[in-house]
Amino acid sequence: MHRFLQIFGIITTFGMLVVIIQGALVTQTGSGDACGAEWPLCYGQLIPEDPTIATLIEYTHRLVSAILGLMVITHSIWSWKALRNMKETKLFAILAVVFIIFQGLLGAGAVVWGQSNAIMALHFGFSLISFTSVLLLTILAFEKGKDRLHLAPKISDRLRKYIYFSLVYIYIVVYTGAYVKHTDSGAACTGWPLCNGEIIPVLEGRTAIQFGHRVAAGLLFIVILITFIVALKHYRHEKPFFYSAFISFIFITMQVISGAIVIFTGFTLNATLFHAFMVSILFGAVSYTALLAYRSKI
Repeated sequence: MHRFLQIFGIITTFGMLVVIIQGALVTQTGSGDACGAEWPLCYGQLIPEDPTIATLIEYTHRLVSAILGLMVITHSIWSWKALRNMKETKLFAILAVVFIIFQGLLGAGAVVWGQSNAIMALHFGFSLISFTSVLLLTILAFEKGKDRLHLAPKISDRLRKYIYFSLVYIYIVVYTGAYVKHTDSGAACTGWPLCNGEIIPVLEGRTAIQFGHRVAAGLLFIVILITFIVALKHYRHEKPFFYSAFISFIFITMQVISGAIVIFTGFTLNATLFHAFMVSILFGAVSYTALLAYRSKI
């Protein structure tokens, strides 16, 4: 029974990653209105005839999102029943369902009525929360039957609160990145790490938006680096915690590199999608670190 849940969880987690990448693809290619101001139909049709590339991008994103929405709900209910003795299950199941619904409604609302850039930036964040909740539910399925004490590291209260802060902060950074995308501010700073050849550029308009994201991302690297250094110095014996901190550090490093590649390659599609992929994996890794930190208190 749990074996099938594990397999279904892996498939659903991977599927949610696909949805996130598709969403980034829609934004990057400007395909959000390629089905007209209609939802769930596309130009009044269930399956559009003679679609353009942009229409195919938007339509397949809608279709995959709908399928994954049903899968997420199924996975959450299944996990709720099969893993009910694990106290974190209900929270992650609720978050997965609530935010996949919010994501769908926000996307539909943007198509039919339009939304501000500030609101649309939340669309990526909602998808990320749902993806991470599914990921953590899948991890719980693999933890079922294992020694729970081994997965509850003994860390200081100060470090635990710092990790909680890290999780909140990374979500803020993700939001600023999504806002950069939706305001088309990516090219406002040429070069990296300097912005238009300056350490601190004139902070106006899109330049301020892009530079603000760079600063926030740089600080995030430092925040996660500190967690890794503390784990390396004091908690190497707490294997799950240490490895999750190490993996988070690897991913934030890759995220910074991918951000630089986006700039140097002129915002090519592949580089931009890889950047979105890396931040999704990073958020999942930090979320698992936060879960371990939470367990240290109970």
